[in-house]
Amino acid sequence: MATHAAKRVLRVRNHRCRGQALVEAAIIFPLLLLLLLGVEEVGRLAYTAIVASHAAHAGAMYGAQNNVTVVDNAGMVQAAVGDGGEVSSLSASASHACTCADGSSAPDCSLSDCSGSRLQVYAKVTTTATFTPICSFLGWPSPVTVQGQAAIRAGQ
Repeated sequence: MATHAAKRVLRVRNHRCRGQALVEAAIIFPLLLLLLLGVEEVGRLAYTAIVASHAAHAGAMYGAQNNVTVVDNAGMVQAAVGDGGEVSSLSASASHACTCADGSSAPDCSLSDCSGSRLQVYAKVTTTATFTPICSFLGWPSPVTVQGQAAIRAGQ
């Protein structure tokens, strides 16, 4: 008889707990969905930032080829925007700067600026891309602007 009574108690207890798993799932599912959406948004933001950084590097690499391409700002911008083609909001700006090998400045980028030292010319590219999240939640700013910068010394 003890066995029959134990089965009866278990049946009653199982009957009371029958909907508990459904309630727990109903509470956890929205939280998991929110977590998944947050991870996806952070991934998209990181991807946009990486593309902006690599595009700036590609533009600076184009400019650093030689002394002719280092002053080709339009070519550096075109190389940067072409490399970041996956991000439609990508824009770029390019410039060049000069210093002397001894650390002094060369504002005019002429050899006369560096008496007794070598002139070093750098190609500089800055890219900007706008990331717009799918949905704004938890105070996430919308849109987010990310930048990439690169400066590479030109080959002489």
